[in-house]
Amino acid sequence: MVAYFAVVQKDPGTKARLGRLSTAHGDVQTPCFMPVGTQGTVKAVLPRDLTEMGCQMLLGNTYHLCLRPGHELIRDLGGLHRFMGWDRPILTDSGGYQVFSLGKTRKISEEGVRFQSHLDGASQMLTPEKAVEIQECLGSDIAMVLDECIAHDASRDYVKISTQRTIRWAERCLRARKKPDQLMFGIIQGGLFEDLRRGCVETLSRMNFDGYAVGGLGVGEGEGQLHAIGSFTAGLLPEERPRYLMGVGRPQDIVQAVRAGYDLFDCVIPTRNARNGTLFTTRGKLNIKRAEYSNDLRPVDDSCSCYCCRHFSRAYLRHLYMAGEILSSQLNSLHNLYFYHRLMDKCREAIRAGQAELWSGICAAGDTFE
Repeated sequence: MVAYFAVVQKDPGTKARLGRLSTAHGDVQTPCFMPVGTQGTVKAVLPRDLTEMGCQMLLGNTYHLCLRPGHELIRDLGGLHRFMGWDRPILTDSGGYQVFSLGKTRKISEEGVRFQSHLDGASQMLTPEKAVEIQECLGSDIAMVLDECIAHDASRDYVKISTQRTIRWAERCLRARKKPDQLMFGIIQGGLFEDLRRGCVETLSRMNFDGYAVGGLGVGEGEGQLHAIGSFTAGLLPEERPRYLMGVGRPQDIVQAVRAGYDLFDCVIPTRNARNGTLFTTRGKLNIKRAEYSNDLRPVDDSCSCYCCRHFSRAYLRHLYMAGEILSSQLNSLHNLYFYHRLMDKCREAIRAGQAELWSGICAAGDTFE
């Protein structure tokens, strides 16, 4: 099945584009940010609140849901959408990054990845075929192929071997596919080497995936290389397919990637920062733990209309955090996710208007997040 993806409009001054991606659970207007719901939930946030803030699509994870509660159980209970009470699109990552993060407890071979469960230490095997089977049981709208996420400082020889293996795994994922209404995205690897990235794009493009993701960035390579390799790779991807930059989520990096032509994004940054007391505002990051906010009656951001900013003061949010109250994570997460969705609104508005000054304002605001 070929994904229905239409480029609706292009920005004349950049490579940014407005798009419409159709899935089994509705259309997604791009560029779009996907909150991470790794285990069938976006931490500390109700699906109702995500819907109200304009969230279009969530991300779930093959690795975690397979281990707990189990993909077959979720299938038997009606699929992931019904299980988690979310009726809009879901993209599931194949688990490649999570396996990468396990470090020495994993062993990669041509067959797949042997690893120890982080829950009980039991030996597990994740193959391309298994990754597809799990995601089909979950019933996600977009499934990702199994890939190997490569360390940013890996040698060229290893990156070449790994990238070729990722390509072979992608082909196996296609052969294992059984659900025609579930879209499947290929993942571009190649580390920091342009020729390896180009070769991966050329090979996977011939496989005619429904969309293409770029992996292996945002893993410690630094801002300069992130933007350089990200922009280079975006320029090679098929124009008529959606482009997904995986796991890159600082506001300034998302804006640059939109300008480079990417359509989809995900990251744990907004919710993880929220739980740690760091809030995003139009003037930069705000650390709510600071004592200076103990009697501050202002909202987090005067220009924000989220539920948190409409009803609560910085003083109250600091109190909640210092007291260890669950509501702290809830309100902080609501605010940060609202901020990210408004950032995407601004990007779409800039593309729609085709005005350079709108981009200038967004990029200038992004400079405050260092």
